[in-house]
Amino acid sequence: MNFKLLEKRILEDGRCYAGGILKVDSFINHQMDPDLMMKIGEEFSRIFKNKGIDKILTIEASGIAPAIMMGAIMHLPVVFTKKKQPKTMDNMLVSNVHSFTKDRTYTVCLSADFLKKGERVVFIDDFLAYGNAARGIIDLCRQAGAEIAGMGFIIEKVFQGGGDYLKSQGIDVYSLARVKSLDNCKIELE
Repeated sequence: MNFKLLEKRILEDGRCYAGGILKVDSFINHQMDPDLMMKIGEEFSRIFKNKGIDKILTIEASGIAPAIMMGAIMHLPVVFTKKKQPKTMDNMLVSNVHSFTKDRTYTVCLSADFLKKGERVVFIDDFLAYGNAARGIIDLCRQAGAEIAGMGFIIEKVFQGGGDYLKSQGIDVYSLARVKSLDNCKIELE
């Protein structure tokens, strides 16, 4: 998918750091551009409208905004997987997810009350790098007996291979912007 508005913002406002880190905190995952988020929600809604989905899943925190926009447009519930277990959560599904950016492993959890057997879900997130968050979501869906109808990412860092892995597992993957390289701290899009 070619999403020129997003690509323009990445090139103009994105910052690159050593080790393959792309910083987009001025418009996606710290300070957010609500107009851009709405357009992202509209695009994901267009992509997934015929997938027969029951629910949208994401993981805190940066996937929440685009998932909420998509949920509002499609009139679907949005469930976000938590990175810390609340004291009030019972009947939990749990998985481990390694964060590339923060270089730490989280135990993520989701109430089984909100992910049921047979539900068709779409996972939405800000980045796809190695696919670690997506793997955690796959595990949670397997535990619940839910079916993944697809996964949507705002930005995919193609060179880190997560998209290839997910596609090899039979998952429909859609990325609105695809970063080919961050070599020498230069942002190169596909």
